[in-house]
Amino acid sequence: MRDGRLYARGASDVKGSTTVAIEAVAGFLAVEGGCPLNVKLFLEGEEEVGSPSLPALIEAHRDLLAADAMLSADGGGAAGPQPALNIGCRGICALQSSLRTAAKDAHSGKVGGAMRNALHEMARLVASLHDEQGRVTVEGFHDGIPPLSNALRMEAASLPFDEAAWYAEFGATPFGDPAYSVRERTTMRPTVEVNGMWGGYTGDGGKTVTPAEAHAKLTMRLVPGQEPAAAQAAVRAHLERHAPAGVALDFHYRPGGTRAFTLAADHPLRAAAAAVLVREKRGRPAVTRLGGTVPITTLFQERLGIDSLMFGLASPDEDAHAPNEFFRLSSLEEGLRLWPMILSELGTMRAADFRRRG
Repeated sequence: MRDGRLYARGASDVKGSTTVAIEAVAGFLAVEGGCPLNVKLFLEGEEEVGSPSLPALIEAHRDLLAADAMLSADGGGAAGPQPALNIGCRGICALQSSLRTAAKDAHSGKVGGAMRNALHEMARLVASLHDEQGRVTVEGFHDGIPPLSNALRMEAASLPFDEAAWYAEFGATPFGDPAYSVRERTTMRPTVEVNGMWGGYTGDGGKTVTPAEAHAKLTMRLVPGQEPAAAQAAVRAHLERHAPAGVALDFHYRPGGTRAFTLAADHPLRAAAAAVLVREKRGRPAVTRLGGTVPITTLFQERLGIDSLMFGLASPDEDAHAPNEFFRLSSLEEGLRLWPMILSELGTMRAADFRRRG
């Protein structure tokens, strides 16, 4: 801990916000003798790996998990100087590809120039997933996605954002589809990303081989309208179409994935959070979305009919998931005001207000 920051390995926003949420409930019990509404606490630690155990838990404990709505400690946005209301996140699916060009690695001095190099072929394949400006070129990948409306573009622009400063923070240069802003690209548009690629010799020193096998891990961030299985199938079909003769492809992946999540504009969770942030911040909150994925929001919505509000406390500059991830102590103090306020606000609403509409 230093400079008013708490440093922790793992998702410090979730740890900090979860602590605040529990303290808010404990505070009500200690001071008032009860909360303004019935509360169930559900602690789930598999978000970073796609929450694979959660579907089975939901099916096994549907009665125990029944509720009118969920407040998630993940997502960020509630604390800090700029009021923001987080109302959605992208979905995700994954795919791992293995490529083979020969029965075994060979000496590059013996076969180089006359035998396909598996790493070269994998590099060409993954490069074919995008054009030079970063647009996804996978046939059928965008099927089902509605055009980005003016209302959504205004939503993305409602939170002040300095694109030049954002790139400078990463030491990077501008990149991506010029038809969309950086905020639109990172929260409202789908992606295909190569997370890792390997093969051949990667140890110390040199070893002059022509690799016979290469591997790549890919993830796809999904937006409303996309189905995870369809996105996986589209990327797989693209790689198969672009693989040259004499190259064998194999795929390894868990079927399914997580669809994108959106909290409806007329949902009482949004009204409650907006009211709290207006009182605390003295201004209307900007509406924002996560570029990442919080699987529990989609799973609870689809399997239990429970909608979620992500009411986390992190700020965008806190290097989430980086080695020096941190969480401001001031956010803990602010959260200890915000969480009791939103619990009290929700306590004024009727259970019927939260029933599925439409």
